[in-house]
Formats: sequence, structure tokens, C-alpha cells
Amino acid sequence: MSHMSKNKTKLIARVRRLKGQLEAIERALDADEPCGAVLNQVASVRGAVTGLTAELIEDHIRNHVADPDTDDDPERARGAADLIEVMRTYLK
Repeated sequence: MSHMSKNKTKLIARVRRLKGQLEAIERALDADEPCGAVLNQVASVRGAVTGLTAELIEDHIRNHVADPDTDDDPERARGAADLIEVMRTYLK
């Protein structure tokens, strides 16, 4: 996806943070950390993956469906904006 190349550095940084979070979970499990602490770490990873997913889907909509900020067709722009809003709400 060529449009991702402009955000590539930012996306890779997010993935690397996720990788670090997963490694922290592995260390916590190896160290027999309390289950509550491990579950909190897992919840954090889940939230980070959800955030990354939302960003990728929104970018896809804006670049391959319609960009509500630049589309000349007001109906299509409104539909794209609605879709992005629903997706953000759904992935919270």
C-alpha cells in the first residue's frame, strides 16, 4: 500500500512498542508475576493493537474508498465520514 509509506516510520514505531509490550508479558510469565499484573499487560496490548487496527482501517478508507476531507461528492464524503466514525466507535 503506497499510502502507508508516508506513515511507515510511525507505524513501525507502534509495532515495535507492541513487540516490547509482548516481550514484557513473556518476562512477567517467566517471573511468575501475579495474574492481575499479567492481565493488565495483556489488556494494554489489546488496546494498542485495536488502536493500530483503527488507524490502518481509517487510512484505508481515506485512500481507497473516499476521503471525507477532500471528496467533491458531498454524499460520498458524508458516507466516508460516517463509516470512519462508526469504525472508531466500534473499535474503542
